[in-house]
Amino acid sequence: MCDSVDEVTQAVLAKNDSLAAGLREELARRGVSVVNLLSSPGSGKTELLGRVLARAVERGLPVAALTADLATENDAHRLARSGAPVKQLLTDGLCHLEARQLRGHVESWLPEGTSLLFVENVGNLVCPASYDLGESLRIVLMAVTEGEDKPLKYPTAFGSAHLVVLTKVDLAGPAGFDQAAFAANVQRVNPGVELLFSCARTDDGVDTLLERVLAVRDGAPVHRPPLAPRPHTHSHSHEGTEAGLVS
Repeated sequence: MCDSVDEVTQAVLAKNDSLAAGLREELARRGVSVVNLLSSPGSGKTELLGRVLARAVERGLPVAALTADLATENDAHRLARSGAPVKQLLTDGLCHLEARQLRGHVESWLPEGTSLLFVENVGNLVCPASYDLGESLRIVLMAVTEGEDKPLKYPTAFGSAHLVVLTKVDLAGPAGFDQAAFAANVQRVNPGVELLFSCARTDDGVDTLLERVLAVRDGAPVHRPPLAPRPHTHSHSHEGTEAGLVS
């Protein structure tokens, strides 16, 4: 019975991988980079994403965002304050996004000329980690209130990240957060991955995060995580950056 369940799971993931690979190629032809944001609920990723989108809009960058939740359109309303095009995707109980869902929204909704699409995945560090969405960049976020050992508890998520962002760093002191221990744990599951520090309340890290994302959009190589679902390599026609995320 276990073998049968495992076989079904592998078949589902294989189908998703195939769809994701095709979507990645299609998006590359259209000059669109997808940024897949993963975190637990309460990490502050919606607030941080809203700040990044607002900064991109201020700079006249062609960005859009797709946010996923089991229910409500609250996050879409929050993100729309940035001025960027935003779409809510309701999963009706599904704990993660899949490539087929993203493809449907890319085909039916993505504004013409968009070169950067942020996807805020369902708040969950388990299921979403196994599903490739055809993204150019996978970012895993974690708040200082979640504990230094979280990368060790969720190695698939952190081990598949091209970039890790620590959020709510203004609370590190009150939370007794050991930043050095956290950084060491991240490196244990994903050697060489870059770690960024952010605080949406003060805008710390917002510009740095946006620059990292733009660098990948413009063709910079990305870090190769040990547990990436599939290689994420492509190039776009954008020019003007020499920054990279490769290690």
